[in-house]
Amino acid sequence: MKAIIETGGKQYTVEEGMEIFVEKLEGNAGDKVTFDKVLMRDNEFGRPYVAGAKVTGEIVKQGKQRKIKVFKYMPKNNYHKTQGHRQPYTKIVIKSVK
Repeated sequence: MKAIIETGGKQYTVEEGMEIFVEKLEGNAGDKVTFDKVLMRDNEFGRPYVAGAKVTGEIVKQGKQRKIKVFKYMPKNNYHKTQGHRQPYTKIVIKSVK
């Protein structure tokens, strides 16, 4: 079964057994997660969500992505600033689509 879920302001196409990386969710490795904002299940579309549809998964790990560098520069003003950022994520394995 295929489904499209919404979490963290983004939409993900998922199937059973699939691993996805989403914006950080609260919980530890091994915890169960339920997504009830299902936009599509098989060929059934919701307005905006499919009534009674749920996708369940299990948290595999919490982590941070690679560091990106943000460089700000203003010519002729002697201004330059370097910042780094690592976005946190949650890795989830989809267990069932109902």
